[in-house]
Order: sequence, then structure tokens, then C-alpha cells
Amino acid sequence: MSFKHHLIKERFDISVTSANESFKGEFELDKNANFLLGIALTSDRDDLLFFRGSQKMLLNDIELFPEGFESKLLLSGLNVAPDERMITLGEIATGNGKLDILYKDSNHVNAAFTPYRVTIYTFSIVEKPVNS
Repeated sequence: MSFKHHLIKERFDISVTSANESFKGEFELDKNANFLLGIALTSDRDDLLFFRGSQKMLLNDIELFPEGFESKLLLSGLNVAPDERMITLGEIATGNGKLDILYKDSNHVNAAFTPYRVTIYTFSIVEKPVNS
């Protein structure tokens, strides 16, 4: 059987260890990835990510999401089908594959701080010959 594209799924984590601070993550996409299709955001404490989080995301210095973009806009709930949980970006050429994320934790009355993890999933494709 032959496939036109090969999907690469990667996971990157940022540890949020203190309240009201920014945390930088610098990640490299798989060297075989040609196009970034989408991103999904989750956490071991979705409530803190929802209420307290915002971020800026860049791929090779191309802004995907501006500074202060609220995390709750990148989350999906359990009522969303698994195949629909990523934020689609189209097909952005990955170039050198450098993903920079500046995550900011901010106080919120509905969510007291405790350390948590922010997880970023990326979905990329590798173009493969149709006859492979």
C-alpha cells in the first residue's frame, strides 16, 4: 500500500514552576517534517492552563500566535472528536523546524497556582512519493 503523506506527531513540554512568570521553550521539529499542519495544547492541570495561561508561538520567526494569546482558545474539550482536536494551521513550511514558545502564567481568582506542565503537540507531514 502506498501513502502520499506521512504524519509526524511530536510532544513538547514546558514546566511552569512559579506563579506570574514567563517560561520559554525552544524545540526542534523532526528533521524529516516538511510542513506543520497543526498544534494542540493540553496540560496535566487543564484548569490552570485555561484560567492562567497565555503564550506566543513562533515557527522559524514566523508568528503563529501573538504574545498574550489565551491558552483557552487552543484547548479542546472531551466533547470534541479526537480527530478534530488540533488547531489547523494549513501547511506551513517547517524550514529549519525551530518552534519557539513563550508561555506566561498570570494570576486568576478561579485558579490558585500550583506547579503544572504545559504540553504542546505538533502535527507535521513528510511528503512521500505516491509509489513508495
